[in-house]
Amino acid sequence: LQKAAEQLKPSAPIKFHISSRTDSGVHALANAAHLDIQRAPGKAPFTGLQLLQGLNHHLKPQPIRILRAQRVSSTFHARFCALSRTYIYRLLLGCAHRSQIPVFEQDLCWAPPGGPLDIPAMRAAAQLLLGTHDFSTFRSPRAEAAAQSPVRTLQLLQLQPGHGLLGQHHLHRGLEFWEVKVKSKSFLYRQVRRMVGALVAVGQGRLAPAQLRELLELRDPRALPPHATAPPEGLFLHSVEY
Repeated sequence: LQKAAEQLKPSAPIKFHISSRTDSGVHALANAAHLDIQRAPGKAPFTGLQLLQGLNHHLKPQPIRILRAQRVSSTFHARFCALSRTYIYRLLLGCAHRSQIPVFEQDLCWAPPGGPLDIPAMRAAAQLLLGTHDFSTFRSPRAEAAAQSPVRTLQLLQLQPGHGLLGQHHLHRGLEFWEVKVKSKSFLYRQVRRMVGALVAVGQGRLAPAQLRELLELRDPRALPPHATAPPEGLFLHSVEY
């Protein structure tokens, strides 16, 4: 996006800021960003429509599109002014093998092995994570992640039936989608993927809901095994609210 903006021939270096960064392999249905762009003397400022069309032209063939552009005040910041961010994690249940994942769903969901999940147990565990906590256990164990304050407030964490990208009719019998929807003002690095991995462990019977609370209270990222982190392809940044 930075390179696309530079193709619009600004008169000064572009200052570009995005609301949320994602891991490699994670998707975004919608994200927000702001940029400061100046045109050469004598040229009128870009309108929102001109900026949208110009950026989309130079973004081809990248898998990203600008949906809306508008002028904002000089005090607006795409990252720091966000009130909340909502993520969706897509789970596909009933797959005995990866070959059963529909072709259009490849790399867009996670099909945990081991049979059906105990959804009521996962919902009970999710309730234990709601609210304000020290989420150190669910942050990345990488040293640089420790620089962030581990205290976060989960406004929403729920499991709900999902659907395939082409509707349910194309799924094999016995396959079904579920979505983990989570909302907070901000998240720790890999927090969502690690929480989803722990919830799936609860659904598989490898972890009791009460044990999830115990892990939370340990406040130690090493308490959660590395393999408990859900893979990135099932995660989507759904929306950013201002």
